[in-house]
Amino acid sequence: MQSRVKWVENMTFLGQSNSGHSVVMDGNGGEKAPSPMELVLMAAGGCSSVDVVDGLKSAGQKITACEAQISSVRRDQAPRLFTTVNLHFVVTGVGLDSAIVAETVANSLEKYCSVCLMLGEGVEMTHSYEVVEA
Repeated sequence: MQSRVKWVENMTFLGQSNSGHSVVMDGNGGEKAPSPMELVLMAAGGCSSVDVVDGLKSAGQKITACEAQISSVRRDQAPRLFTTVNLHFVVTGVGLDSAIVAETVANSLEKYCSVCLMLGEGVEMTHSYEVVEA
C-alpha cells in the first residue's frame, strides 16, 4: 500500500491514495479541512465500523444503522499525541442481541481493527456502545 501527500499552499495539503482517491488536509488545526490528527480518528472509526457492521451481519443481526462517535484527549505539549481514544458505537436494528453487539465491538478494537491496534500501542483505547431498537 502506498500514498503520497502534496503541499498545496500555506498549510493545506492533498493526500492521494494508491487507489486513486484524494483528501484535503489542513495543518492549521482544521481551519479549511480536517487536520491530519482528525483523519487519524476518522480512520480508526471507519476501520472499526467496517468490523462492527460486518461482524453483526455475519452473526445474523438485523442491523439498520451504525455510527461511531470518537472522542479523544491529546497531550498539551508537542508532540501532541493522543493519550486516550474512545470509540462509542450507536448500533440500530431490529431485535439486536446486546451481548453480540458488545462482543463484536470489543473484538474490533482488540483483535481486528488495524488502525485501532496500531494506535493501541501507545494510546489508551477504550470502547462503548448502545443499542437502539429500530
